[in-house]
Amino acid sequence: MNIKTGYKQTEIGVIPEDWEVTNLGSVCNESMQNGVFFKPSNKGFGIKIINVGDLYKTSPIDIDSLELFNASNSEKERFRVKDGDLFFTRSSVVPSGIAHCNMYQSNQDESVVFDSHVIRVRLNKRKIISSFLFRFCISATARNYLISHAKTGTMTTIDQNVLAKCPVYLPSIKEQTAIATALSDIDALIGELDKLIAKKQGIKQATMQQLLTGKKRLAGFSGEWEVKRLGDVATLINGRAYKISEWETTGTPVIRLQNLTGSDNYYFSKLNLPTYQYCHFGDLLYMWSATFGIHIWQGEKAIYHYHIWKIEPTKGLADKNFLFHKLNEITESLKQKSTNGGTMLHITKSFMENNKIMFPPIEEQTAIATILSDMDAEINALQQKRDKTAQLKQGMMQELLTGRIRLSIKE
Repeated sequence: MNIKTGYKQTEIGVIPEDWEVTNLGSVCNESMQNGVFFKPSNKGFGIKIINVGDLYKTSPIDIDSLELFNASNSEKERFRVKDGDLFFTRSSVVPSGIAHCNMYQSNQDESVVFDSHVIRVRLNKRKIISSFLFRFCISATARNYLISHAKTGTMTTIDQNVLAKCPVYLPSIKEQTAIATALSDIDALIGELDKLIAKKQGIKQATMQQLLTGKKRLAGFSGEWEVKRLGDVATLINGRAYKISEWETTGTPVIRLQNLTGSDNYYFSKLNLPTYQYCHFGDLLYMWSATFGIHIWQGEKAIYHYHIWKIEPTKGLADKNFLFHKLNEITESLKQKSTNGGTMLHITKSFMENNKIMFPPIEEQTAIATILSDMDAEINALQQKRDKTAQLKQGMMQELLTGRIRLSIKE
């Protein structure tokens, strides 16, 4: 294998000549440690405690969301958390979750401890900085080692000895700082996009509450809204059930519930069906079994499965996009009532057809739907930008943390 000038081969990959390969244990300032035994009776008051679940939330660890634990004075002293500490999960139901890493970052002098299901790693800051090592420990290089060396059984577990042997790339402190800063900057951009998306979603929700109920009228519209049954302004058409013998690998795609919730894995059919059992781009589809919700189909001509209705608005009575937003509102309300009441949500065709909905004149429906659809488009565009930025970050991490791309370091 040809190695580029300025790089060297190591036991775990090619890295720059001026980088070292060490292990996690060698960059620690003190021994790794499991946390305090979490007694349920001591929960709810006292000082903050870092639990396993906190490692899976935001990074760094969200201090404000931590639970309280009534730790003794000796526990406070022995298990006290410091700025820059890293934490790893000791066990996981699935191998991919083992040794999940997060970082504690705070300039506040407050007492925080950590749970016994978490391993703390306290670093020698003359050798390595926390923000660099945290990102290395969530990179492919570290994750591949940790997952492959964990013990598998009923639960996947990892101990301190295995964790200590995890290989670590070690550039200079200056380069570590530059890498961590570059990745922190892109994290900050993602965070700002998340905040903006949440803000726009909140504005849209408030706008829906006003416009879909008639509490706020758009300029130029007046008159009474009418209460109508869904079945009087739209037709709900059942999909078709399929036998396994009817599935094909080519033909017309068959839309199942999972295809409306993110999966691109389709079955196909070569059956010649009545026109009403096909759907086309822009049609309304409603999932009514197990998974519930309204969707606007964005694909090519397809067949929809039995657990989906196609909803055809009656021309002149219901605007398709207005109906989409109303049905989404109804469904969310039904889900909420089901959750609060502790009963499983069950929707039948007759139940949905008998739902009574407030309808303004068709022109006002269209105007309201246009405003809400424009807001959806803006949110979707922001979400796409956020997703692309997150993908860019993943690529940057792999390149920077392996030294394939070097940053300019100011002396």
